[in-house]
Amino acid sequence: MSQGVDPAGVLAFVDAVDADPNVELHGLMVLRHGYVVAEGWWAPHTAERTRLLYSLSKSFTSTALAFAVDEGMVDLDDTVLQHFPEYADEVVDPRSRSLTLRHLISMASGHDREMWPEAVARDREDPVRGFLLTPPEATPGSAFAYSQPCTYTVAAVIQRRAGQRLSEYLDPRLLEPLGIDPVAWFSMPPGREQGFSGLFARAEDVAKLGQLYLQGGRWDGQQLIPESYVAQATSRAVATAEPGKVDWSQGYGYGFWMARHGYRGDGAFGQFCLVLPEQDAVVAITGGTEAMQTVLDHVWEHLLPSLGGGAEIVEHAHPLLVERLRALRLPPCPGTPSPARREDWSGTTFSVVGSSAGETASTLSSVAVETAHGRVGITLHEPDNALTFAAGTGDWLVSEPSDDSGDGVPVAASAGWIDDDTLRIEAIFLETPHRLDVECSLSTGTARARWRGTPLDGGRLKRLHRPR
Repeated sequence: MSQGVDPAGVLAFVDAVDADPNVELHGLMVLRHGYVVAEGWWAPHTAERTRLLYSLSKSFTSTALAFAVDEGMVDLDDTVLQHFPEYADEVVDPRSRSLTLRHLISMASGHDREMWPEAVARDREDPVRGFLLTPPEATPGSAFAYSQPCTYTVAAVIQRRAGQRLSEYLDPRLLEPLGIDPVAWFSMPPGREQGFSGLFARAEDVAKLGQLYLQGGRWDGQQLIPESYVAQATSRAVATAEPGKVDWSQGYGYGFWMARHGYRGDGAFGQFCLVLPEQDAVVAITGGTEAMQTVLDHVWEHLLPSLGGGAEIVEHAHPLLVERLRALRLPPCPGTPSPARREDWSGTTFSVVGSSAGETASTLSSVAVETAHGRVGITLHEPDNALTFAAGTGDWLVSEPSDDSGDGVPVAASAGWIDDDTLRIEAIFLETPHRLDVECSLSTGTARARWRGTPLDGGRLKRLHRPR
């Protein structure tokens, strides 16, 4: 390949993740020397669709902080109370009063646990206040604890100082220069974009962010963010330790994790932005897997050696890789395309009960089924919402139906009869990492629903698509 990448190594990586039952990838982009050398999408996922990045959002928030510091809007050593003085009288703990933006962007608030539930419980209308009212156990800056209010508070400070939402602030500074289409971000009270999660963007956008950092903050000859900030953000600011997850035990910077090789931004269920300075490479991955350490293990074993590591390039592997990437596909739902007693199924509603695996799509109350013309129509009911879509048999059928609030929800669905009594439906919510499996039993009139990786907010229909 023209950039010195061995296609056999990329092919070996794709084969390894596809053969691993614990891993499901949705997209892959490999860049070297600033050029895309390989990309592929596991159908029905596609390149152009934005998706929920979960905590990879933190790397974008860190970039917003870089702009804010460079513009003199804030300083890394500002205390939070300098920007929220209305809370100064009631926040009396000296450790809370000393919390700075530098402490927060490096996940070193001094708390020893995830603080989001407590912050929201203390003040749902402003979690910044709830966070500040819970004193840290240790001196800020002394220890790491992955905690969402840290990044949320940084994002809140930037939005307050800028007088606009985080995505609006980033638009002329980052998104437009990098050619990133307008993104969407979930908001929290009081009308702030989350910062710590909730960003919807494409894998290409993730790769561009990684390339910006790889280039020391420069893009098309322009220094967008200070090189000094890039150096700090991508160096270990605080030590980390995560038993059994070696790549989460290499330290944390400013919204970026250190890794055995290079550094990365990452988000739940396999969203990765891997930056490899020694190889002058960036790898963007999207997925739907909880085995995130396993994904990185496959990267280091198969993909890393192919990125100019001196291995002999296997030229004949290039056409094999091209064909392999073109044919990537998630297997559709198993089963036969029609039941023995078709008339018994159509127009039937099934009550949702707990799954045998102990995982329940608790937001669903019932599932309705219609059968006609070789397709299966499905309606997922929640107490206050519903979504109707068609499922293909033997393949994925992609559609964008509207839920009861009128919001479009991109979904790919496949269905099949496991036996005469059991209909299985698999629904992929294409703007998220998530897939829902539903099995309906005609004899009992019940359905079991199970997430492959339960959405972190529970999986309500209105949260399974980008904000409209």
